[in-house]
Amino acid sequence: MSDALINGLAGAGGGIIAQLLTYPLQTVNARQQTERDPSKPAFKDGATRQLYLVVKNEGWGRLYGGLMPSLVGTAASQGVYYYFYQIFRNRAEAKALERSRRGLGDGSVGMLQSLTVAALSGCVNVLLTNPIWVVVTRMQTHRKANKQQSPQGLTCALDKTLEGVVTENTPYKTIDVFQELYKEAGVLGFWKGVIPALIMVSNPAIQFMLYETLLKKLKKRRASNLKGADGLTALEIFLLGAVAKLGATVVTYPLLVVKARLQVKQMINDDKRHRYKGTFDAFTKMVQYEGLTGMYKGMGTKIVQSVFASALLFMIKEELVKGARLLVTALSNPKLCGFYIFQKEYLDELIDKKIVIINCEEVEELEEG
Repeated sequence: MSDALINGLAGAGGGIIAQLLTYPLQTVNARQQTERDPSKPAFKDGATRQLYLVVKNEGWGRLYGGLMPSLVGTAASQGVYYYFYQIFRNRAEAKALERSRRGLGDGSVGMLQSLTVAALSGCVNVLLTNPIWVVVTRMQTHRKANKQQSPQGLTCALDKTLEGVVTENTPYKTIDVFQELYKEAGVLGFWKGVIPALIMVSNPAIQFMLYETLLKKLKKRRASNLKGADGLTALEIFLLGAVAKLGATVVTYPLLVVKARLQVKQMINDDKRHRYKGTFDAFTKMVQYEGLTGMYKGMGTKIVQSVFASALLFMIKEELVKGARLLVTALSNPKLCGFYIFQKEYLDELIDKKIVIINCEEVEELEEG
């Protein structure tokens, strides 16, 4: 199994777990980003209040609207990203070593190279997975009718001039979104918001650049008493991922809002403020009618969600990569790598027929005992 494939699978696994734990915050954040009426709660309320209102008015299920396509998208995005990231980074490291042999540089990948590698990986990821995220955004912003059917809830239909605010009792399934998108704009509808999404590759690019830089510095500091990457604890990886994601999110958040506005369902009406022709049109109208604060709607929620999700992702991914490499190495050449596989008779405490992998020194101690 190649190193790129290991990283791709580990990234997909870590991404799915992080997505499951933080998805309600993603739903709330999508609604905050696409709400443009200052009188609406989504415009001014915090994440906790918004979570409460969604549960109260629409039920717990709406916090997980679009979860299944989101999990598919997360697995695909993380898998694709980490796979190509590892491929591009391996090439960058090979070139760095080649330059080192010529007396140029120290053989390590610099910040600019790390940024380029992350950007290229991000572009491939966006082009391949954008259709999934258009579907997810629409399902997250779709709203069911108020469970209590209050007079205020019954008048929500008047708010259809705002994109995404459609109050229906009928289930809004993934197939419905596909049909809706195709009717609106054909195949190209699945790539709505792709331009700001491509520009937003600077987010993971900045994130990974910061992460790799911090990781390299921490490794050098620990080199005297620890052994490489394996010396970093899960908590340290968690904190590095959190800091890296925080910095990247603050810089690129306005692009995320523009992308969400383009991907969400837009009602055709006479109010041109609510209709966007493209990325530049959306950006200028948001600044004109909502001010600069409109570009940062829901940023607090996004920071909490993305930082926590990213930290979980890095921690889980690194642990999965180490475990996978250890397993592959042990299975491919157990004796040379210092591992043995043996059955229950060596350990009376274990259940019959269980297989255990331990170090050779421990085997010798058991045999002597």
